[in-house]
Amino acid sequence: MLRLALATASAILSLALAVNAGARPPAAGYEHLVTPEGTEIGVWYPASGTPTRQRLGLYQQDVVAGGKIDQGRHPLIVISHGTGGDFAGHVDTAEALAQAGFIVAALTHPGDNWRDNSRATQIEDRPRALGALISFMTGAWRGHDAIDARRIGAFGFSSGGFTVLAAAGGKPDLARIASHCSAHPSVFDCELVRSHPRTMPDAWADGGDQRIRAIVVAAPALGFTFTTAGLAAVTIPVQLWRADDDHVLPAPDYADAVRTALPSPPEFHAVPRADHFDFLAPCAAPIVVPALCTSAPQFDRAAFHALFDAEVVRFFREKLG
Repeated sequence: MLRLALATASAILSLALAVNAGARPPAAGYEHLVTPEGTEIGVWYPASGTPTRQRLGLYQQDVVAGGKIDQGRHPLIVISHGTGGDFAGHVDTAEALAQAGFIVAALTHPGDNWRDNSRATQIEDRPRALGALISFMTGAWRGHDAIDARRIGAFGFSSGGFTVLAAAGGKPDLARIASHCSAHPSVFDCELVRSHPRTMPDAWADGGDQRIRAIVVAAPALGFTFTTAGLAAVTIPVQLWRADDDHVLPAPDYADAVRTALPSPPEFHAVPRADHFDFLAPCAAPIVVPALCTSAPQFDRAAFHALFDAEVVRFFREKLG
């Protein structure tokens, strides 16, 4: 946690120096759109202008809606949400990255979101959807010329963590699900498999997306499906997060399993007293979904996210140059 505190202090100091020097604090531009394939996405980017506060689902953001993209070539970060979520779940992290000079795109996964979970266990669709988002952003998006396609990273939470590991070249052993769920039938991902029965693929065919150069993984679902051999191809930098009081995907079968199987040690962060959904952005009042928005009394989600966002920004700055 010391590194987290130092990163936040550094970010606050930089902002204070900019204000004292007469510079306008950085702003995040924002737009909401649907791709030609029908996928809902949110895009945040460095922009000039005066931000305004707006509601975004369960959350709120301070953005320059539809603002002009700042000049230059910017790294791209794509975001994959957890099962039953949508593109807005990590809005504070997206906003922080945009203020730091990144272009950020988050998708609502087709068939695995709060409106439609009919394909929630078709996990092989998720890395392909993330790859399609990268292709859209670097090709058809109105600001694609502002993206430096040599500097692309990915952020994923829960099922999104599984997604970015697979997109980075990881190959899960899905045959492990049956034995794991036999031993742990009440764990969330096992309940999900039971409620959406299907025949899992015999082998994982996706070879990963070579455009992705660094990943941040928070509380990854199905972490136990990744063996040492299955993660051998994930040689890019990895920042890995674990909630120490995760009641949805409890240790040691998820983040810890991934940490052990990666070929090189990741940058690992364990968050004391955090539960699974504490990686989601702090919710705006009034709270309408307590299960997602309420943290334990001893855990300050807003304070944690100030630290979390600073560490994610630092990591991608270091690893994407």
